[in-house]
Amino acid sequence: METPYSLAFITNLGWPEIVVILVVFILLFGAKKLPELARGIGKAMKEFKKATSNIEEDIRNSMEEEPEVKKSIDSQQTTESKEKTTSQ
Repeated sequence: METPYSLAFITNLGWPEIVVILVVFILLFGAKKLPELARGIGKAMKEFKKATSNIEEDIRNSMEEEPEVKKSIDSQQTTESKEKTTSQ
């Protein structure tokens, strides 16, 4: 069963392919650099998630707040209607 969130090439990877990829990474970056590389990727993912959650929170807050322009228009209409009724 294929999950909707998986990438197409990851579903076809087995253990032999994963081992080959890890060996290639070790040869390219060296065994000492791999933990630093993984740590950097982890920090980047954490910052990305933090940024997206901040953006989502800002959007939710802005949707919950009523715009001030609308408030001022409503208050002007009510004062104008009161003035018209008192003048008549």
